[in-house]
Amino acid sequence: MEIVAATLILLGIVFFFGAVIGLLRFPDFFTRMHAAGKGDTLSTVLIIGGFILYNFSQGGDAANWNVLVKLCFIAIFIMLTSPTSTHALMKAGYESGNDPETLDDEEPEEKEENVS
Repeated sequence: MEIVAATLILLGIVFFFGAVIGLLRFPDFFTRMHAAGKGDTLSTVLIIGGFILYNFSQGGDAANWNVLVKLCFIAIFIMLTSPTSTHALMKAGYESGNDPETLDDEEPEEKEENVS
């Protein structure tokens, strides 16, 4: 059980690094928010899931069950609020005039390089 917990925690860290790479590499606000929103939600839930499994494997006294229930509520809260806040930020960005980058925005020379 502890190996599975450690694996979930490490997978969560890998997804956090993937979100960071997406924030650095993607070209516009909307794709960066997508990377941040997906990476944040998935990696946080994986890490908390690893903590839940580790806590579950440590025993069954009342203090451990209290922590387990709190971690479950935190995971549910993050799964509900993170996508909602990402959507609200993206909507605010769009309404403020920040348009998504498209292939039509590229220079003609760049289009020819992407086609071939």
